[in-house]
Amino acid sequence: MAQTITKGIKSLLAEADKVVPRISVEEAKSHLGNEDFVFVDLRDPREIKREGKIPGAFSCTRGMLEFWIDPDSPYHKEIFNQDKTYVFYCASSWRSALAGKTARDMGMRDVIHVDGGFSQWKKEGADVEAAG
Repeated sequence: MAQTITKGIKSLLAEADKVVPRISVEEAKSHLGNEDFVFVDLRDPREIKREGKIPGAFSCTRGMLEFWIDPDSPYHKEIFNQDKTYVFYCASSWRSALAGKTARDMGMRDVIHVDGGFSQWKKEGADVEAAG
């Protein structure tokens, strides 16, 4: 018997859009270099290697996010335990919307994401840092 999906991606994204503010590439660029903002790249390492990233962004694959946020997890990363605004992004802003909702559900405040993701970032000619 086939699976019956009762909540699809469209519903999940609509729920995320209600709680995770989107910011434009232009607004995101204005926060680069500001120590009160942490840019978090949620893309796969192969995507980053192939395309680069937003300068100074911290890389956290979508699959590890919850483990890295939770201070009780053996995988916790201290970067997620700061009083800062977190700017999530992925390729197109779908993963970042869902990740932002998850982070907020876990108790993180001040989580936003880049509308159009890294694809829009590049399209608008914003600076890109080569993968190291």
